[in-house]
Formats: sequence, C-alpha cells, structure tokens
Amino acid sequence: MDKIRWIANTMPKTDDLQLSVMSLENVNKAREFHKSFPQYNVTPLANLAHMAEFLGLKSLFVKDESYRFGLNAFKVLGGSFAIARYIAEQLNKDVSEIDYNYLTSDKLKSEFGQATFFTATDGNHGRGVAWAANRLGQKAVVLMPKGTVKSRFDNIAKEGAKVTIEEVNYDECVRKASQLAEQTEHGVMVQDTAWNGYEKIPAWIMQGYGTMASEAAEQITDRPTHIFIQAGVGSLAGAVQGYFANLYKDNPPKVIVMEAQAADCLYQSAKAGDGKIRFVDGDLNTIMAGLACGEPNTISFDILKNHSSFFVSCPDWVAEKGMRILSAPIKGDTQVISGESGAVGMGLIYTLMKNPEYKELKNTIGLDENSSVLMFSTEGDTDPENYRKIVWG
Repeated sequence: MDKIRWIANTMPKTDDLQLSVMSLENVNKAREFHKSFPQYNVTPLANLAHMAEFLGLKSLFVKDESYRFGLNAFKVLGGSFAIARYIAEQLNKDVSEIDYNYLTSDKLKSEFGQATFFTATDGNHGRGVAWAANRLGQKAVVLMPKGTVKSRFDNIAKEGAKVTIEEVNYDECVRKASQLAEQTEHGVMVQDTAWNGYEKIPAWIMQGYGTMASEAAEQITDRPTHIFIQAGVGSLAGAVQGYFANLYKDNPPKVIVMEAQAADCLYQSAKAGDGKIRFVDGDLNTIMAGLACGEPNTISFDILKNHSSFFVSCPDWVAEKGMRILSAPIKGDTQVISGESGAVGMGLIYTLMKNPEYKELKNTIGLDENSSVLMFSTEGDTDPENYRKIVWG
C-alpha cells in the first residue's frame, strides 16, 4: 500500500498581495450574487459529533456540497460568479448591480448580447459553467481530458454545452480551450487555474468559492483550529485558506492542504522549498478526477505558501476510506454522500487519529482532544457507478 507523504510548509514568504483577492468584502459580493439565484440554498454543515468522540477530537464538521444548486458539487459557485463579473466589467457596472434577474432579462440581451464561455474540466467545473451559461442565455464549450467517464460527460451535455473528450490530460485541455477562446468572436476562457497573464477570471472564480467558506464560518459552532482542504490546481484551497486568513487575522486555523499522489504539484513545490512552482505531468492517474491537475494556480499558490501549514500527498486508498466512512456514519451522525475528490479529508483525518504509523504527522499537526476540525466534501457521487463500486464493493 502506498504511503501518505507530507511536508511542513517552510517556503519563503512573499509580499502577500494575493490575499486581498479573498477579502471579506469580495466574498460578500459573491455571496450576495449567489443569493439572487432562485436555486440558492445554504448547503448543510454536518456535525459529526460521535465520530469526533470516536477519533479523540473535540469536534468534526463536514460541509456537504452535494446539495449545491442540484448539481452535486460546489464548482458552480466559481463559474457563475466569474461569468457575472465578466459581464459586469463589459458593461462598466459593479457586480453588485448584476443579479440573476438582470442576467436573465431581455435588457441584458440588448445591452450585452451573447458570449461563448470556454473551459476545460474533469467534470464539476465544466458542469457549473455549462449550467450557469445555460441559465443566463449564454453559450458554453467544454473540453474534457482522456479517461473521462460518461456520466460526467452526459451531465454537461444536458446543460446544452458543446462537449468533447480530448486525447490529452487536463492541463493540455486547458491550453486547447484557451486557444479556441482566442480564435472565437466573443469567446471567453473561464478557467479555475491561473497562469502569468491570465489571473483576473481565476481570481473571480476563487471569490465565488468563497460563498461556501463564508457559509461554513457562519454555520460552525466551534471556531475551527484545523481546516483540511483538498487541491487540484489549488483554486479551492487558496480560496478557503485566503478567506479564513482574512476572517481570523489574529489567530488563524492551521490549514492542511491535501492532493492526489498522482498529481501532487503543491506538495512537490513545498518539498523543493524554494518558493517556486513545480509541475507534475503525464496521465495523472487517480480516482480523484477533480484533483488530477499537475500545474498550480499562480494566485492561490501565493496565498498557500504564505499561510498554509502542511502539504499532504494522498494515495487513492485515503479517498476510498473517506468515502466509506462518510457513507456509513456512527449512529446519530449525519450521512454524507461524498465522491472521490470530496472525501479525501475524512480518509486522512481518520488515518491520522487511528493509525500509529502516522503518529508523527498527527502530533506535528497538533491534532488532539482540543481540536475542532473543519473539512469540505466538495462533491457527491458525481460518478455514481464508481461511487457504488468503492462504497459497496
């Protein structure tokens, strides 16, 4: 069995200019925008009190994003807000003037017309962009990497987007989508990863993710001492880290960033220790499809290296363990249907508390009976067949 790998963050700090992307004011604007959608509800925060007691923690909370907008994942928060901010900018308006009713109105059609939003996705982000474009009368084109399962493809296609599965990995799909957007009239790239020269829209996407973090901060009854957050390109991790660093300026929680071992670019960057980004390439084979990204988001990398405490590289068995635990909770706790990319936090927390082999990591992180732990289950069973195979098989 492959081992969990970890490293404490010793990367040199920067001037921290990106932290303001996730300011409370920016996140509040995103949340107000999302509230204008008729589909908006605050997703549940499961309080796994019995599991916390069993593991020897003070408390354990799981934000359950399988209820988000009926899309089974959190990603729509980013894509929808980025589309709104793009349209607002084109019309010289502030995003606070752009709500769901306005975006779906005839007035918008005459003032803005129609754009085509391009993106690359392992599933959830593309579905969110396609859903938002469809609701708002815009067009979407979505590229998916090789090995994409049919259910994820179908979910995007039924939102009216033009979808293709390419013969390349995720990071190559991003480059292809970007080229197509440049060649298309009114073509816009809406990608949740940033690179030099492409930072504005990814920053807006991160702010959209802030809605989830801000809901959790209001719902949680114990101020968190530890936050476990998963990373693909790192946009979600940077968003959560950035929001809580701004919210709890004086005494922020320790943030533990987790990646799929097959695509652990942030862990590799932290291990190198010089503050420079490292890429992971190849097929990036992992069940954690949403985390199979080898090239980090430059904005979130800056936030993570300034604020996160640990980077952990997790083999697939960690996610599988988390899926099974959350699906069969201790009596009295709430069941959470968590997909491959959503459950890795539960698998890691359980392993640290129960497997003596990882005692050093547990102690270094400082997990004990005084710890209040928050994690984010970012997707439900977005690949239902594989979910059942892992949980039932």
